[in-house]
Amino acid sequence: MSPTGSILVGGGTGFIGKSLCNLLKQKGYGTTVISRMPGVQRVSWNELQQLGLPKNTRAVVNLAGQNVMDVTRRWTAGFKQNIIHSRVNTTKTLAALIDKSEEKPPVFIVISGVGAYKPDNSYEYTEDSCVKPYDFFSELCKDWEEAAQFQDTETKRKCRIVKIRSGVVLGRDGGMIKQLYLPFFLGLGGPVGDGSQFLPWIHIDDLINLIIFAIENPLVEGVLNGVAEKPCTNMQFTKAFAKALRRPALIPIPSFVFNALLDKERAVMLTEGQKVIPKKTLSLGFRYKYPDIETACNEIVNK
Repeated sequence: MSPTGSILVGGGTGFIGKSLCNLLKQKGYGTTVISRMPGVQRVSWNELQQLGLPKNTRAVVNLAGQNVMDVTRRWTAGFKQNIIHSRVNTTKTLAALIDKSEEKPPVFIVISGVGAYKPDNSYEYTEDSCVKPYDFFSELCKDWEEAAQFQDTETKRKCRIVKIRSGVVLGRDGGMIKQLYLPFFLGLGGPVGDGSQFLPWIHIDDLINLIIFAIENPLVEGVLNGVAEKPCTNMQFTKAFAKALRRPALIPIPSFVFNALLDKERAVMLTEGQKVIPKKTLSLGFRYKYPDIETACNEIVNK
């Protein structure tokens, strides 16, 4: 049976969005990307607010968000505000549009982050874990996820809300791998600090498949941990990536380097980590294509 309807994607021109739209099209879905740039199968935020959701919208997926790890941007109050607005405000806007729509899409999917969980190497976080804001990123995730709620009773009954707390997304064409590929290829890679901190991660293909899994399965609702089945530390990632490239990775990078380059508040995304388990994701029947870091790194390098 062929898919019906179109998927509205916020942030569809980014690394994850392009991959999602490509696979959706391969599966027979139509896609409409929310973008500031005009084009075929694109719509602006202003047009959406004026005209409402496109007809026959099968799902709304919000991937929009300013790149937190953009090293060309200083960690200022203004930049942090951009990070908040690009996530929280766009999510609120889409929730309000769904509320107002006469034809409710069956599902609204928001990509949040594992920054909701406090760094702790000894504790295993699942979707059932208690989440309490403790820093900028946990506050951001809280506001981000709370923005994905409806006011209209009919909308609450007809439209599921899925919140995917994504780990670091690994893929050849963007994200962390794109920044690390050259230094690791030159043999200049290494762990961050002693490398003992966990690195919650997921392969780009698995994240895209998880989003589509959430679109197509009516039982999927609430929070999902969008991380790989088998967690790894920063050191384990370093060894796996270097091995896939057939390069050494013997030069550890002290944490203070990232604190100076990115600001300590932002650098915690690299210098600290959480052990996050996709308990609910697995229990719902989702199966990973790249469950472990070695398989993922080999695919990325040999792509």
